[in-house]
Amino acid sequence: MAEQVEEPAVRPSDPRGGPKVLMRKRDGSYTWQVIAGSATLGLAVAAGAVLAAGPWDNGQRKAERALAVAADRTGGAHHGRTAPGGPRPAPSAAAVLPALGTSTRDAPRDTAGLRDALTPLVRAPGLGNKLAASVVDTATGEQLYGHGATTPMTPASTIKIATTAAALSVLGPDHRIATTAALSPDSRTLTLVGGGDPTLTEADLRPMATDAAAALRGEDRKSVRLAYDVSRYTGPVLHPISPNDNIAPVTALMVNEGRLNGSDRGHAPRTDDPAGDAARAFARALEKAGVEVTGAPREARAAEGARTVATHRSAPLAALAERTLTNSDNDIAEALARQTAIAKGEKASFAGARRAVTNELKKLQVPVAGAHFADGSGLDREDRVTPALLTALLARAADPDRPGLRHVLTGLPIAGFTGTLDGRYGRDAAGTGLVRAKTGTLQGVNSLAGTVVDRQGRLLAFAFLASGSASAAEAEPALDALATALAGTGG
Repeated sequence: MAEQVEEPAVRPSDPRGGPKVLMRKRDGSYTWQVIAGSATLGLAVAAGAVLAAGPWDNGQRKAERALAVAADRTGGAHHGRTAPGGPRPAPSAAAVLPALGTSTRDAPRDTAGLRDALTPLVRAPGLGNKLAASVVDTATGEQLYGHGATTPMTPASTIKIATTAAALSVLGPDHRIATTAALSPDSRTLTLVGGGDPTLTEADLRPMATDAAAALRGEDRKSVRLAYDVSRYTGPVLHPISPNDNIAPVTALMVNEGRLNGSDRGHAPRTDDPAGDAARAFARALEKAGVEVTGAPREARAAEGARTVATHRSAPLAALAERTLTNSDNDIAEALARQTAIAKGEKASFAGARRAVTNELKKLQVPVAGAHFADGSGLDREDRVTPALLTALLARAADPDRPGLRHVLTGLPIAGFTGTLDGRYGRDAAGTGLVRAKTGTLQGVNSLAGTVVDRQGRLLAFAFLASGSASAAEAEPALDALATALAGTGG
């Protein structure tokens, strides 16, 4: 599920809670003021969350426009229900930012109250026959509530928290994925070299074609043979659930995530030859730039000694990670897993990505016991993670000493407003704007993992993984109720 995004217009704040907000005075200056009452805190945090989240469109994040309903397809996934009429605007509220730098380490721990609030909710019939849960204080890493917290479960798309955290950790938020065009030493063959950017578009190929055409004119050539190189990735191209509208063949070269209907997120019919389609699009761009392309593009590695004559770089990894989480983008998730593998010296395959992600998470000192990363997207039912792993990763992302991981938090959908939580939570629901969480849905598997600020201003990380549910329509409200309950604790 994809979306073109920009970097956040407001730099994310340190997310370790405190019940204060930054208020603008009439003279234009700002002052910190204490918020009294959980309702006011909720409005402030909601507004701050929308401000700090990114990506932006006229001052607010683009909400997910359409989510097809998954109709019992094998391995299929959907993540929330889109409200009729498309995205709703954020509520009218003062431009406030929560003072998340305020320490809550010394606030009293009401673990009994937390347990009392959650115990009846974890027994909801809609959650199926098995639920595992973990709630931690991100400021201290202390587990405040656990219910099978170390039990490996099928996570569905909440595994994207691990995928993006590993990629950000090893590559850094400023990393960009390059797609290049290389001209052979004899200037007869131009090769489009895929770097693994699934967000590449035909519009991105046009300036590359212009630059390549200029290089060919410098060699007094008006025609060229075109090849395309996908050797950066190895192993199986098809995901185990493929062919499937949730994901394209996983290759190092594609345009528009292999989508055939012009969409940029959600389910879509996919091409069975994304690399070939990208090469043919580049050939058309070259023709428009005044270069004749002789013959059909063919798959081949760039010639030895070929020189790069055109380059396109993706959006920063920070934006790609946010896009992955907000829209539950399976194609970008698989790309980030392979980029992690390349950076870790592993083969860019499903197996290589599994080893690389596991090893990078070990470096982050989070509990990986029982984890199995069969893929990066969560579409594979062989995936396993524990709730404790997910909450530990969210706590790492909240650590002010690890700013490179912050985008794991800023990319989380906001309840009632953005991404895969846009169609969940009622307009006046208590958790609207307060809960930020990654959704996960496969047939019989439902999950929710993210953050919420409690009544003491403490930022809590939570993970609820359920299996055996009869339907998403029953499981999702039960999961949403668990997350909402956390916002009312700690008073």
